[in-house]
Amino acid sequence: MKKTILYSVCAGMLALSACRSGYSLASVEGERIPMTNRYDTDQDMKAWRLLQPYQAQVDSIMKPVIGHAGRKLEAYRPESPLSNLLADILRISAQEKAGIKADVGVMNMGGIRNLLNEGEITIESVYEITPFENKLAIVALKGSDLLELFSQIAGVHGEGISGAKLIISEEGELLDAKVGGKNIEPGKEYQVATIDYLAEGNDRLEAFKRATAKIEPENATLRDLFIEYVKRCEAKGKAVDAQTEGRIVER
Repeated sequence: MKKTILYSVCAGMLALSACRSGYSLASVEGERIPMTNRYDTDQDMKAWRLLQPYQAQVDSIMKPVIGHAGRKLEAYRPESPLSNLLADILRISAQEKAGIKADVGVMNMGGIRNLLNEGEITIESVYEITPFENKLAIVALKGSDLLELFSQIAGVHGEGISGAKLIISEEGELLDAKVGGKNIEPGKEYQVATIDYLAEGNDRLEAFKRATAKIEPENATLRDLFIEYVKRCEAKGKAVDAQTEGRIVER
């Protein structure tokens, strides 16, 4: 992942340099090249030398320490510290970015691509955990549709949730669901903070398609929200931490 980020950023820089040089693209040719550990032991030195002038620029962006983690946080089903943290950040951000008090936060496990190690947190750390351009989305769901959403979460044996508690069976059936400690009212409207990818009904969470309203604040990618949260914790002298709290219990 680190090399992927480096090469992507450097490629962009090279493209910009090419644009400024007066050259124009004449043609593009490509082929499939298996990415194996051969490139770690037998490096292409011409490519390495080409990228070196840009590495310092990339490192200056990706390496700064923005906070500290009190312990290692991982993502796993049915409930995990890291998925809880990201779901919390989405729910908190709904108020900060759109002035909407979200009842529930939902983050999919598939969107979490690495763990958060104990100790220093860098921009690079956040990119490795949240590499996609997912944006905050706040959707309104009727209680009946929210129950269907929770059933779909139970069907995949858990996702990251905030503000709710689910009891699911080993077979993936929803046995009970509460929001804010209360039973869900089928006719009531609930505000759910999630990412735009899920708000479109992806990752088997099709109940999102029945939203009665959807807001996507500008300049609110999950990655940036995560970075802002880490910086706030650091400014307060607090370590980033989260734990499992029985948000999803499998019986």
